[in-house]
Amino acid sequence: MRVGSSLEGMTTYEGKKIVITGGSSGIGLAAARLFADGGAHVLITGRTQAGLDAALEQLGDRAVAVRSDAASLPDTKALAGTVRERFGEVDALFVNAGATASAPFDATTEEMYDALFDINTKGAYFTVQALAPLMREGGGVVLTTSVVNVLGVDALSVYSASKAALRSMTRSLARELLPRKVRVNAVSPGPIDTGILDRSFPADVAETMKETYRSTNPMRRVGVSEEVAAAVAYLAFGATFSTGTEFPVDGGASQL
Repeated sequence: MRVGSSLEGMTTYEGKKIVITGGSSGIGLAAARLFADGGAHVLITGRTQAGLDAALEQLGDRAVAVRSDAASLPDTKALAGTVRERFGEVDALFVNAGATASAPFDATTEEMYDALFDINTKGAYFTVQALAPLMREGGGVVLTTSVVNVLGVDALSVYSASKAALRSMTRSLARELLPRKVRVNAVSPGPIDTGILDRSFPADVAETMKETYRSTNPMRRVGVSEEVAAAVAYLAFGATFSTGTEFPVDGGASQL
Protein backbone atom coordinates (compact mmCIF):
# COMPACT_ATOMS: atom_id res chain seq x y z
CA MET A 1 0.00 0.00 0.00
CA ARG A 2 1.50 3.36 -1.02
CA VAL A 3 -0.91 5.94 0.39
CA GLY A 4 1.78 8.59 0.31
CA SER A 5 2.77 7.84 -3.26
CA SER A 6 0.36 10.47 -4.63
CA LEU A 7 2.43 13.11 -2.84
CA GLU A 8 5.81 11.94 -4.19
CA GLY A 9 6.72 13.78 -7.37
CA MET A 10 4.58 16.83 -6.53
CA THR A 11 7.73 18.45 -5.16
CA THR A 12 11.24 18.35 -6.52
CA TYR A 13 14.22 18.04 -4.21
CA GLU A 14 16.74 18.26 -7.03
CA GLY A 15 20.19 19.02 -5.68
CA LYS A 16 19.15 18.88 -2.03
CA LYS A 17 21.38 17.01 0.41
CA ILE A 18 19.63 15.12 3.16
CA VAL A 19 20.84 12.97 6.06
CA ILE A 20 18.53 10.36 7.56
CA THR A 21 19.54 8.37 10.62
CA GLY A 22 17.78 5.05 10.92
CA GLY A 23 17.17 5.16 7.19
CA SER A 24 17.51 1.50 6.23
CA SER A 25 13.93 0.43 6.96
CA GLY A 26 10.42 1.58 7.84
CA ILE A 27 9.76 5.31 8.08
CA GLY A 28 13.37 6.28 7.50
CA LEU A 29 13.59 4.27 4.29
CA ALA A 30 10.24 5.63 3.06
CA ALA A 31 11.53 9.18 3.60
CA ALA A 32 14.80 8.37 1.85
CA ARG A 33 12.89 6.94 -1.11
CA LEU A 34 10.62 10.00 -1.34
CA PHE A 35 13.59 12.39 -1.36
CA ALA A 36 15.72 10.31 -3.73
CA ASP A 37 12.78 9.94 -6.14
CA GLY A 38 12.49 13.73 -6.03
CA GLY A 39 16.10 14.24 -7.06
CA ALA A 40 17.84 14.66 -3.71
CA HIS A 41 21.13 13.14 -2.64
CA VAL A 42 20.48 11.12 0.52
CA LEU A 43 22.82 9.70 3.13
CA ILE A 44 21.24 7.06 5.34
CA THR A 45 22.55 5.35 8.46
CA GLY A 46 21.77 2.01 10.06
CA ARG A 47 23.32 -0.48 12.43
CA THR A 48 23.66 -3.47 10.09
CA GLN A 49 25.42 -3.59 6.77
CA ALA A 50 22.92 -6.10 5.41
CA GLY A 51 20.04 -3.69 6.08
CA LEU A 52 21.91 -0.81 4.48
CA ASP A 53 22.78 -2.86 1.40
CA ALA A 54 19.12 -3.85 0.97
CA ALA A 55 18.05 -0.22 1.30
CA LEU A 56 20.57 0.93 -1.30
CA GLU A 57 19.12 -1.54 -3.79
CA GLN A 58 15.84 0.35 -3.51
CA LEU A 59 17.28 3.85 -3.45
CA GLY A 60 19.73 3.70 -6.34
CA ASP A 61 22.74 5.87 -7.04
CA ARG A 62 21.40 9.00 -5.37
CA ALA A 63 21.94 7.42 -1.95
CA VAL A 64 24.94 6.50 0.15
CA ALA A 65 24.88 4.44 3.32
CA VAL A 66 26.96 4.67 6.47
CA ARG A 67 26.97 2.05 9.19
CA SER A 68 26.49 4.00 12.42
CA ASP A 69 25.02 3.32 15.86
CA ALA A 70 23.01 6.27 17.17
CA ALA A 71 23.83 5.27 20.76
CA SER A 72 27.58 5.57 20.11
CA LEU A 73 29.04 9.07 20.42
CA PRO A 74 32.22 8.06 18.53
CA ASP A 75 30.03 6.79 15.70
CA THR A 76 28.11 10.07 15.70
CA LYS A 77 31.29 12.14 15.52
CA ALA A 78 32.58 9.94 12.70
CA LEU A 79 29.25 10.36 10.90
CA ALA A 80 29.62 14.15 11.00
CA GLY A 81 33.05 13.82 9.39
CA THR A 82 31.67 11.58 6.66
CA VAL A 83 28.77 13.93 5.96
CA ARG A 84 31.16 16.89 5.73
CA GLU A 85 33.36 14.95 3.31
CA ARG A 86 30.53 13.65 1.10
CA PHE A 87 28.03 16.50 1.23
CA GLY A 88 29.70 19.58 2.66
CA GLU A 89 26.50 21.36 3.69
CA VAL A 90 23.16 19.70 4.45
CA ASP A 91 19.68 20.96 3.60
CA ALA A 92 17.72 18.63 5.90
CA LEU A 93 18.42 16.23 8.76
CA PHE A 94 15.87 13.58 9.71
CA VAL A 95 16.81 12.14 13.11
CA ASN A 96 14.83 8.93 12.95
CA ALA A 97 17.09 6.29 14.53
CA GLY A 98 15.40 4.80 17.55
CA ALA A 99 14.52 1.68 19.45
CA THR A 100 11.48 0.34 21.24
CA ALA A 101 11.05 -2.14 24.06
CA SER A 102 8.17 -2.89 26.39
CA ALA A 103 7.88 -4.20 29.92
CA PRO A 104 5.52 -3.65 32.84
CA PHE A 105 6.69 -0.97 35.25
CA ASP A 106 7.62 -3.47 37.95
CA ALA A 107 9.61 -5.59 35.50
CA THR A 108 11.56 -2.81 33.81
CA THR A 109 15.32 -3.19 34.18
CA GLU A 110 18.01 -0.58 34.40
CA GLU A 111 19.58 -2.03 31.25
CA MET A 112 16.37 -1.49 29.26
CA TYR A 113 15.96 2.01 30.64
CA ASP A 114 19.51 3.02 29.74
CA ALA A 115 19.37 1.44 26.28
CA LEU A 116 16.19 3.28 25.28
CA PHE A 117 17.37 6.65 26.53
CA ASP A 118 20.83 6.18 25.01
CA ILE A 119 19.35 5.60 21.54
CA ASN A 120 16.13 7.59 21.51
CA THR A 121 17.13 10.65 23.51
CA LYS A 122 20.87 10.95 24.04
CA GLY A 123 21.62 9.68 20.56
CA ALA A 124 19.22 12.11 18.92
CA TYR A 125 20.52 15.06 20.94
CA PHE A 126 24.15 14.52 20.04
CA THR A 127 23.32 13.75 16.42
CA VAL A 128 21.80 17.21 16.09
CA GLN A 129 24.75 18.72 17.97
CA ALA A 130 27.24 17.04 15.61
CA LEU A 131 25.45 17.86 12.37
CA ALA A 132 23.96 21.30 13.11
CA PRO A 133 27.20 23.06 12.07
CA LEU A 134 26.77 21.54 8.60
CA MET A 135 23.17 22.71 8.15
CA ARG A 136 22.52 25.32 5.50
CA GLU A 137 20.77 28.53 6.49
CA GLY A 138 17.05 27.85 6.15
CA GLY A 139 17.53 24.12 6.62
CA GLY A 140 15.21 21.86 8.58
CA VAL A 141 15.78 19.28 11.29
CA VAL A 142 13.02 16.73 11.93
CA LEU A 143 13.00 14.47 14.98
CA THR A 144 10.86 11.34 15.32
CA THR A 145 8.86 11.39 18.55
CA SER A 146 5.75 9.23 19.11
CA VAL A 147 2.07 9.48 19.90
CA VAL A 148 2.81 7.78 23.25
CA ASN A 149 4.60 10.87 24.49
CA VAL A 150 1.15 12.26 25.32
CA LEU A 151 -0.66 9.00 26.15
CA GLY A 152 -0.42 6.58 29.04
CA VAL A 153 0.14 3.13 27.55
CA ASP A 154 0.73 -0.06 29.48
CA ALA A 155 4.27 -1.45 29.43
CA LEU A 156 5.70 1.51 27.53
CA SER A 157 6.64 3.82 30.39
CA VAL A 158 10.34 4.09 29.50
CA TYR A 159 9.86 4.30 25.75
CA SER A 160 7.17 6.96 26.23
CA ALA A 161 9.40 8.97 28.55
CA SER A 162 12.32 8.83 26.10
CA LYS A 163 10.09 10.23 23.36
CA ALA A 164 8.56 12.86 25.65
CA ALA A 165 12.08 14.05 26.44
CA LEU A 166 12.73 14.28 22.72
CA ARG A 167 9.59 16.38 22.31
CA SER A 168 10.93 18.80 24.90
CA MET A 169 14.30 18.88 23.16
CA THR A 170 12.55 19.80 19.92
CA ARG A 171 11.48 23.09 21.49
CA SER A 172 14.84 23.77 23.15
CA LEU A 173 16.89 22.95 20.08
CA ALA A 174 14.56 25.02 17.92
CA ARG A 175 15.25 28.00 20.16
CA GLU A 176 19.01 27.37 20.21
CA LEU A 177 19.28 27.07 16.42
CA LEU A 178 17.26 30.18 15.61
CA PRO A 179 20.42 32.31 15.20
CA ARG A 180 21.59 29.87 12.52
CA LYS A 181 18.21 30.12 10.75
CA VAL A 182 17.71 26.37 11.13
CA ARG A 183 14.23 25.09 11.98
CA VAL A 184 13.66 22.10 14.30
CA ASN A 185 10.36 20.22 14.34
CA ALA A 186 9.12 16.75 15.23
CA VAL A 187 6.93 14.17 13.53
CA SER A 188 4.86 12.04 15.91
CA PRO A 189 3.79 8.71 14.40
CA GLY A 190 0.94 6.68 15.84
CA PRO A 191 0.15 3.11 14.73
CA ILE A 192 2.17 2.75 11.54
CA ASP A 193 2.62 -0.53 9.71
CA THR A 194 6.39 -0.46 9.17
CA GLY A 195 6.65 -4.24 8.93
CA ILE A 196 8.24 -4.61 12.35
CA LEU A 197 5.27 -6.54 13.76
CA ASP A 198 5.46 -9.06 10.94
CA ARG A 199 9.19 -9.49 11.50
CA SER A 200 8.92 -9.74 15.28
CA PHE A 201 5.89 -11.97 15.87
CA PRO A 202 4.16 -15.01 14.38
CA ALA A 203 1.69 -14.08 11.64
CA ASP A 204 -1.43 -14.64 13.77
CA VAL A 205 -0.08 -12.59 16.65
CA ALA A 206 0.99 -9.74 14.35
CA GLU A 207 -2.43 -9.65 12.69
CA THR A 208 -4.19 -9.62 16.07
CA MET A 209 -2.11 -6.66 17.14
CA LYS A 210 -2.85 -4.80 13.92
CA GLU A 211 -6.56 -5.46 14.30
CA THR A 212 -6.42 -4.02 17.82
CA TYR A 213 -4.74 -0.89 16.48
CA ARG A 214 -7.32 -0.59 13.69
CA SER A 215 -10.32 -1.05 15.95
CA THR A 216 -9.17 1.50 18.53
CA ASN A 217 -7.97 4.17 16.11
CA PRO A 218 -10.39 7.02 15.25
CA MET A 219 -9.74 6.45 11.52
CA ARG A 220 -10.18 2.68 11.94
CA ARG A 221 -6.90 1.79 10.24
CA VAL A 222 -3.17 1.84 10.72
CA GLY A 223 -0.97 4.19 8.78
CA VAL A 224 1.85 3.42 6.37
CA SER A 225 5.41 4.69 6.37
CA GLU A 226 4.85 6.83 3.27
CA GLU A 227 2.28 8.92 5.14
CA VAL A 228 4.85 9.76 7.80
CA ALA A 229 7.48 10.44 5.13
CA ALA A 230 5.19 13.00 3.50
CA ALA A 231 4.91 14.82 6.84
CA VAL A 232 8.68 14.70 7.28
CA ALA A 233 9.16 16.26 3.84
CA TYR A 234 6.73 19.04 4.70
CA LEU A 235 8.45 19.80 8.00
CA ALA A 236 11.91 19.68 6.43
CA PHE A 237 11.15 21.91 3.43
CA GLY A 238 7.59 23.23 3.32
CA ALA A 239 7.00 24.45 6.86
CA THR A 240 9.15 27.54 6.48
CA PHE A 241 7.38 29.49 9.25
CA SER A 242 7.24 26.63 11.77
CA THR A 243 9.79 25.65 14.38
CA GLY A 244 9.54 23.82 17.70
CA THR A 245 6.32 22.10 16.61
CA GLU A 246 5.19 18.48 16.63
CA PHE A 247 3.14 17.06 13.73
CA PRO A 248 1.03 14.01 14.74
CA VAL A 249 0.55 11.35 12.05
CA ASP A 250 -1.65 9.01 14.05
CA GLY A 251 -5.15 8.80 12.60
CA GLY A 252 -6.34 11.17 15.31
CA ALA A 253 -5.25 8.93 18.19
CA SER A 254 -3.67 11.74 20.21
CA GLN A 255 -6.38 14.28 19.42
CA LEU A 256 -9.79 12.60 19.39
